[in-house]
Order: sequence, then C-alpha cells, then structure tokens
Amino acid sequence: MSAPISRHIRGCKASKIDGFTLVELLFVVAIIGLLAAIAVPGLMRGRMAGNEASAIASMRAITNAQAAYASTCGGGGYANSLADLALEPIAGGNPFIPADLGAADPAGVPKSGYEFTITGGGSSVMAAANTCNGAADDTMTQFFAQGDPDDPGNTGARFFAADESGQMRQDTAQLADMLAGIPLK
Repeated sequence: MSAPISRHIRGCKASKIDGFTLVELLFVVAIIGLLAAIAVPGLMRGRMAGNEASAIASMRAITNAQAAYASTCGGGGYANSLADLALEPIAGGNPFIPADLGAADPAGVPKSGYEFTITGGGSSVMAAANTCNGAADDTMTQFFAQGDPDDPGNTGARFFAADESGQMRQDTAQLADMLAGIPLK
C-alpha cells in the first residue's frame, strides 16, 4: 500500500475555500432578478383574473339579493343601494348581502379590488318606511348595478353591470347602461 502524497509534495499549494467569490454571488443575484422579472407579470395577471372572478361572483350575489329583497322585503320593488341590501330585516334574520359587499361602494372599502354601486330606476313601488329592514330609500321597479375596478389596469381590466333582468354585461370601460358592453357568458 502506498501512502497518500500530500499536495505540498506534489507541488500544489494547499488552499482553504472559505465561501463564494463576488462574481459567483453577482451571477446568482442576476439569475434571481431575471426569474423575478419573468414571474411577476404572470402573478399580476393571475391576481387580476382572481379579482375579476370575485367581481363576477359579487355581481351575481347582488342580482340574487335584489330578487330576494323584492320578493320578501321590498313589496316587489328593488333596493336603491348596497347599504339597503346590507341592512338586517327588523324582525330578525340575515342581511341580503354580506357586510364586505355592502361596504364595497366607492366611499367604502373595495372588495377584491372592485367597487360596486346600485342605482334605482323606474317608479317607486314601496315607501322606505314600509320595507322589512327600514331601508333609506323607496323601492323601485328597476335597478342598475355596476362593478368597477378600484384601480383599472391593476386590480382589474373589466367593468361589469347587471340589472333586474339578471343579465350581466362586461366592457373595458365603465358601462353606462345595459346597452353598453357585451353579455357575460
């Protein structure tokens, strides 16, 4: 058996490796930066798509709540605001929409990056004082609900609208009425 030959005897200097060189660290940082630059736009698109899906679900919740409100509380008429739908019936029970959706008007806190408004239309059906939840406004024969991104292009790219027919529409700009935009499928 032969004895191992030390590096010093072979003519090599023994060296101790303490860590990474500056070039190696810069190379790793550059790769991480490149990966982040590729991934972040995709994550933002995914976040916007999630916000838009939430807005569609919220618009459906509003139209369903309006139908329930009209049949049980508004004497056949629709609520004029999110605040009216968010009120609990005086006799007890749950509000027609959840509190986070009720607070998602332009003066409130956005829900998943979207703000919602309801505008009543047509003629008055029932006085506010006679509704089952003491609404602030009279019930109406029509309503127009809008869901708009809080920060267009960042929290969402599409604007949504619905009315008493239950149809929903979408566009890349705010919808003024149910003739604007295209139907949501």
